Amino acid sequence: MPAYKDPKNNTWYVKYSRKELDGKFHGKTKRGFATKRDALKWEAEEKRKIHGVLDMSFSSFCDLYLESQKPRLKPSTLSMKRNIIYKHIVPYFSSKRVNSITTQDVMEWQTHILETVDPKTGSTYKKSFLKTIHNQLNAILNFAVRYYGLSSNPAHVVGNMGNDREIEMNFWTKEQYLKFRECMMDEPMFYYAFECLYWLGIREGEMLALTPGDFDFEKGEVRINKTFYILKGKHYITSPKTIKSVRKIKMPKFLCDELQDYLQLVFLPSDDIEDRMFPVTKSSVNRALKRGTKKAGLPEIRVHDLRHSHVSLLIHLGYSAVAIADRLGHESIHVTYRYAHLFPSVQDDMAKKLNESLGDDYV
Repeated sequence: MPAYKDPKNNTWYVKYSRKELDGKFHGKTKRGFATKRDALKWEAEEKRKIHGVLDMSFSSFCDLYLESQKPRLKPSTLSMKRNIIYKHIVPYFSSKRVNSITTQDVMEWQTHILETVDPKTGSTYKKSFLKTIHNQLNAILNFAVRYYGLSSNPAHVVGNMGNDREIEMNFWTKEQYLKFRECMMDEPMFYYAFECLYWLGIREGEMLALTPGDFDFEKGEVRINKTFYILKGKHYITSPKTIKSVRKIKMPKFLCDELQDYLQLVFLPSDDIEDRMFPVTKSSVNRALKRGTKKAGLPEIRVHDLRHSHVSLLIHLGYSAVAIADRLGHESIHVTYRYAHLFPSVQDDMAKKLNESLGDDYV
């Protein structure tokens, strides 16, 4: 199709048609191009996207990929994915055709990312984040292999450039937490919010989504089946992180008593049991944590580290990775992998038992 000049504002535009979900072709117009060449270039790229031709630019293919993920991902996950792709991947591969990207290109991109300095920290990216970045490129090219006929995935061939072993994990002992909570007693809502985070080991979003209707105080249980977050100023309450995250958690009796006191203090009988118990944001919880930490004179930790602190306490009390995983809403292999250094070592005892098993057979 030709490009047309708009005499009103001295720019160019193109008209084209594309097949929509109803199976019919609909006319489209794209305006605002500075030159005729730019207009025709955009139209040609759009046709490649419509027909799924892999000599489209990598940038255009990312648009297709992200569009396909919209109905499959939560808005927060999609936003994170989009930010990583457009900040760390598209700028490097933008002008390349999808079917022209080689393993050498991926290796050179990895070197570029490995040498990039994070302006927030003044140092290179952590290995855990490097893995996350690479996983996004791998997912895009896997999508091209599976649905658009790309012969192979060069990112898979090259392999990852990071790992999960550097994930930051700090925690407080029970004594440290008790010192902290004492300093939060003059802020009741945050006091009870932190009680839920520490003694239940739930995620921050799960805590913020709690409603009075989630509690069965007779059974001493709390139901975890949703999470709360804010994206671009809009509040969302959706299903939890994974299917495994939907669970019921048994509460210690003192926590049942505390939360019933909280509900009587804050909620009136006429209040909706589906109202959020802690109608605050993650940023306000984080600020409250910093205030209490400073007041208690404790080492700084993140809100998520209260979950790690809960795990540390359960390990100290002698519970297995399987039991802890069930409470956290994780797979047991994940708990074993991430918290292995906290579990008591049995290596010496293993060696001793193996030695004893040989018994008189040893010569």
